[in-house]
Order: sequence, then C-alpha cells, then structure tokens
Amino acid sequence: MIVIKAICWMKPMDQTSQTEVVSTVPATDETRKILPIFLVVLIDVLGLMIILPLLPFYSEEFGATPFMVGMLISIYALCQLVSAPLLGRWSDHVGRKPLLIVSQVGTCLGFLLLAFANSLPLIFLSRIIDGFTAGNISLAQAYISDVTRPEKRAAAFGKIAMAFGIGFFVGPSLTSFLFQFGPKAPILAAAFLSFCSIVCTATLLPGGKVRAAAQAAPQARPQGLFAFGIYRKYFVSPRLRSLLVQIFIFYFTFSAYIYGFALFAERRFTYAGKPLNPQQIGYAFAYFGLIGIILQGFLLGPLVRRFGERRLVLYSFTACIVGYLAFSFIDGPLWIAVPGLFTSFGNGVLRPAITSEISRSVERYEQGTVLGLNQSLQSVAQILAPLASTFLIGHRLLAPWAWFPAAICMLGLWLCVRMPREAAVQMS
Repeated sequence: MIVIKAICWMKPMDQTSQTEVVSTVPATDETRKILPIFLVVLIDVLGLMIILPLLPFYSEEFGATPFMVGMLISIYALCQLVSAPLLGRWSDHVGRKPLLIVSQVGTCLGFLLLAFANSLPLIFLSRIIDGFTAGNISLAQAYISDVTRPEKRAAAFGKIAMAFGIGFFVGPSLTSFLFQFGPKAPILAAAFLSFCSIVCTATLLPGGKVRAAAQAAPQARPQGLFAFGIYRKYFVSPRLRSLLVQIFIFYFTFSAYIYGFALFAERRFTYAGKPLNPQQIGYAFAYFGLIGIILQGFLLGPLVRRFGERRLVLYSFTACIVGYLAFSFIDGPLWIAVPGLFTSFGNGVLRPAITSEISRSVERYEQGTVLGLNQSLQSVAQILAPLASTFLIGHRLLAPWAWFPAAICMLGLWLCVRMPREAAVQMS
C-alpha cells in the first residue's frame, strides 16, 4: 500500500506551470536523468519496507512497549516534518544531488545504528537520525520537476510510482526470507541497499544547481509545517475544506492501520501454536503490496473513467470501513487476505482520487503550495495516529484497534456524502 505514497505528489506536480524551467530539455536527456532517480527511489523504498514489519518486534526485544513502538514511528515523522522543508530549500541553493546524498547517508547511518543497537535509547537515536535526514523522496520529486518537460512530467512521476509498488511488495518479502538468519539480517540488508543507493546517486545522477528561474518562484515550492499562515486560506472554501479533511482522515486511518498492524497480528493470530513473527507478517505486507501493484498499475485508470473520482472516494471509504471492521472478527492468519483486500483497495484509491480533486480545486500557480499542505497533513497524521493505534494495542484492546480507523472512516464517508451538489458537479 505504500505504492499510494507516490501518487500524493504525482498528481499535483503534472499541473504546475510556474516551475516549467526546463522545457527545452531533450527527451533522451530526460530519460538518462530519470533512470537513476528510479533506482534511488526503488532502493530507498526497499530499505524502508524491509524495516517496517520488523521494527516492532526488534524494539520489543529491548523492552519497548507497544506505545513506545508508536513513539519510534512518531518521532521519525516529527523529525521529518521539521527537516524536509529545510532540506528542500537548501537544495534550491546548492543543488539536489548533494542534499540527496546527505539524506541517503543519514538513512544508511540510521540503519547501521539500528542493527548494532544494544539498548532502546540507541534505537530511538537511529530513528531520529533517519528522520532528520529523511528528504529522499521530496528531493527526488524536486529533481524530477527540474529535469523534465511539463508534458512529460506526469509520465516521469508515474515511473517513480512504480518503484513504490515494487518496493512495497519486494521489501517485506526480503524480510520474510532474511529473518531466518536472525533479526539483524534484514536491517543489515536495508543498510546495504541504502549504501547502494548512495553509490547510484554519486555515480549515475547528473549534478548541477537548480536554475534561477525555479528559484524565482517560491510559491511553487512545497512549504512545511510552519507555513500554516499560507495554508489558512485553503480552509475557507467549504468544498476545499471538506476535501482537505477527507485526505487527512485517509492519512490518519492509514497510518493507524499500517503502523499498528504488525503488533495487532502478533497478538491476535497464531500459527502452529505460536504468535505470528516478522517472517509471517512480512508475507502479509507483501500481499498488500501485490494488490497495490495490480490496482495502481492496471485498474485505477479504468475505474476513474468508469465511476469518476467522487464516486470512487465514496466506494473506497466504504471498503476501508468494511475491511477494518472485518479485522475485529477474523481469528486465523489466513483470513487476513479478506479484510486486506478491502483495505488495500480503499487505501489504494482514496489518496490519488482525493488528491486529484484537491489539485483541480486551486489555481495552477498554487499547486506547489497545496502539495506542501498535503505533505504537512500527512506528517501530522503520522505523528498522532501511531500513538493512538499502539496505545490501544498496548492495552490489549485489539477489537477496538480495528474499530478505531473504521469509525474515523465513517466520518470521511459522511463528509463525502455531504459534499455540496454543485461541488460534485464541478469536480466530476
């Protein structure tokens, strides 16, 4: 399901007009510059998804409670929220490539520290280091905008979106395979992949500073957490405010679900008389990723043409509600496939559909600012939701853990139904 992360910034960026500073770049040169970014993103996502099924179990070995696991996730998101805009602005002055390398080095060091940590504070330190340097994806986004022509930009982001789908499927599969060699083996593999990403960036990615024309359009660049003064005006319109609340509901429920699932499955299900381990939960994540690849790669376009974005949002909130509620009733690991199908469909459609509506509800010159607002809402959700999710799990409230995102999705469904009639017509 991490495949959908790419769509958030893919949709608005192909409509920007103020950063069209490379319209004369030859197509062959664009392809040469996009391929290394594809490899960089793919390797980074692989590393991230290797860690995701393992981190809760690994930290529990050092005495972490479920709520502390939530804190590990939240502190990473908090550090990223503060640092990503700073890295982006710095890259405007010194170039994307140097800052991309800095970001990747931080990720690699974070993984190495995590692998050799002998205490919980060191695990927290590893996530803080990784969080403060976690600008890989936003810098990759900015680089693509720099080196592609406007008419080719959507296709370029589409290729990068493929890296997310592949990474979400292959990463947990690697965790499941490598876990048999010990809990440190997947983490060291993630560190090695991160090192490979640094080598790819240093040797394959062309350098150069951002062009002056791009720097002269600050309103086009994504803003950060502290730009809510700029964002305030977007909450005045009832239609746009409803869409922004809906996308925040998606971010919150998805984060509560995806970051709590491993702990939930460990406590809820058994296999051969033992609780599920990272290897088995890795297979579940890989299954979710496979559904995401099929949905994003083959079904999303035809579904949008057949039903339209607004109706798909309605169906997707409904699918998420059904899927989350179903998790509270199943009692065997094989049954995970059924609610997982519903949640993968719902989450796989919600983000691109709502983001597309948001991007078409503002002027072209505001696309970058709205993208920044989107990222800020996501970061805030990733700080708050894991804490709430792991709090419920820590108190053995496993059924309420599933009801929690379902109830919030019901609010999203209500907002979807209550969208003004004229707004729905305008956005269809």
